[in-house]
Amino acid sequence: MQAPEALCEIWRGSFLESLHLGHAVICDETGQIVKSWGDPDAVILPRSSAKMIQALPLLSSGAGDHYGLTEQDLALACASHQGGQIHTSRVSAWLQALGYDQTALRCGAQPPRDRGEKRRVQAAQEAPCQIHNNCSGKHTGFLTLGQFLKGDEAYTDIAHPVQRACLEAFEQVTDAASPGHAIDGCSAPNFATSLLGLARAMAWFASAEARIDGASQAALRLRRAMALNPDLVAGEGRACTELMQAMQGGTVVKTGAEGVFVAIIPQKRFGIAVKILDGSTRASECAIAALLCALGALPPAHPATLNRMHAPIVNWSGLQTGEIRPARGLTL
Repeated sequence: MQAPEALCEIWRGSFLESLHLGHAVICDETGQIVKSWGDPDAVILPRSSAKMIQALPLLSSGAGDHYGLTEQDLALACASHQGGQIHTSRVSAWLQALGYDQTALRCGAQPPRDRGEKRRVQAAQEAPCQIHNNCSGKHTGFLTLGQFLKGDEAYTDIAHPVQRACLEAFEQVTDAASPGHAIDGCSAPNFATSLLGLARAMAWFASAEARIDGASQAALRLRRAMALNPDLVAGEGRACTELMQAMQGGTVVKTGAEGVFVAIIPQKRFGIAVKILDGSTRASECAIAALLCALGALPPAHPATLNRMHAPIVNWSGLQTGEIRPARGLTL
């Protein structure tokens, strides 16, 4: 087992104050490592970075076309959204078309992160509901697949046909048997994989147009839906949305809880997976931005890039006291 490496540095003035350690892998379409930091074989839980994998059976089964899902629906199936009106209105309409309401979801109620929706809910003295949950699109996708497969509504059960289909897809694209699963924040199973397996899956998505099988065509549709609807994948001020907007519809990125971040780079048919050991979001955002810049996918001077890769640390008086930077070893 290889030791983790420094991926992100925190500077205060001229002093290196903190380091975030982790693992990172860049993989090509053949499944081979282009470059790695730390341990490519480290086993992780991908958390929400794997949502596009969990959405694969929704299309490969025929359920998506059977129910006439739109590109926006597919983006929401892969999303960790803010719970804004652009998200909740679409999820509500999708549920209604299936004959459900928010009580059918098993993700749990979550206060919206979207500022406008948060103010509206508070002013109306409403309680946040499950549609506000950042995973409500993924769960509506699960309900859709479950209805198509004629399963019951206990779609988060590990033995349910929906989760069996998700595991099959997960092991196909990571090219390895999953060593197990844990329960995610939204109550759905989250399958474990090595960091290499996750990067391999992202490279598989990146090279989807080179293949004609049903799963690859499903991957291509999901990838394009995310790239063309970055505001639905996350929301205002979020790294996933802003970085994809900066890359103008090509490369796809997706965050996951506890310091996970992935990228799909179709131009190079590369996949990237990053895991920060201490679970830091600031570090995972910095590391993914640095790697995307190094590969020529992300403009280094774009404001969305600078806000992650050289993010200023400002005190309560508005004085810049430091900076978040990629570690010096995070180069190609």
